[in-house]
Amino acid sequence: MIEEILPPAVAVEDTREELLEVELFPEELAAVGRAVEKRRREFTTGRACARRALARLGVAPCAIANGERGQPLWPVGVVGSITHCAGYRACAVAREAQVVGVGIDAEPHAPLPDGVLGQIARAEERPRLARLAEAEPAVHWDRLLFCAKEAVYKVWFPLAACWLGFEDATLTLDPVGCAFQAQLLKPRPHTATALPEILKGRWLVREGLVLTAIALPR
Repeated sequence: MIEEILPPAVAVEDTREELLEVELFPEELAAVGRAVEKRRREFTTGRACARRALARLGVAPCAIANGERGQPLWPVGVVGSITHCAGYRACAVAREAQVVGVGIDAEPHAPLPDGVLGQIARAEERPRLARLAEAEPAVHWDRLLFCAKEAVYKVWFPLAACWLGFEDATLTLDPVGCAFQAQLLKPRPHTATALPEILKGRWLVREGLVLTAIALPR
């Protein structure tokens, strides 16, 4: 499903089932050694999706450990992103020679819990959401904003190697083209010259899910 909002250079695997037959490498087992069963199942299915997506690039099965912020550590020459929410898991990967960075996120298509919007939305974003909700009330725009900001962070961190808060990007959601733009407000480190000031992504609402994706072309 999420492949619909990603370019052909990105290999995608997603599922609404649990894929638990995959054998985890020691580095992967270490990442969930003390995790509860629910987290272990999410992690295992995510790695199964990653194996399949990497195979589409011709990459043999290998360990995909977690980094300091829990981000997947991809093989040399590969960029990617993994997401999971209730009833859905997905992985998107690409060759670094073609794509600078990938960020995907999935959320249930439902309103954010009370109090969350005030923590993730900037002052200028709230009236935008109100106008969108009035024009198209069938879409939970608050959840879409959260989902898009998560995709932004997943692109940012592997390139910038530092934190990006919800307040560090201002987003504009396009209801016509199912696209969004994120203007980064935090200075980019000198090591992240490939990271543009404005990130462009796409979104999809389907089958009870909100999906967002960003792929930065080389």
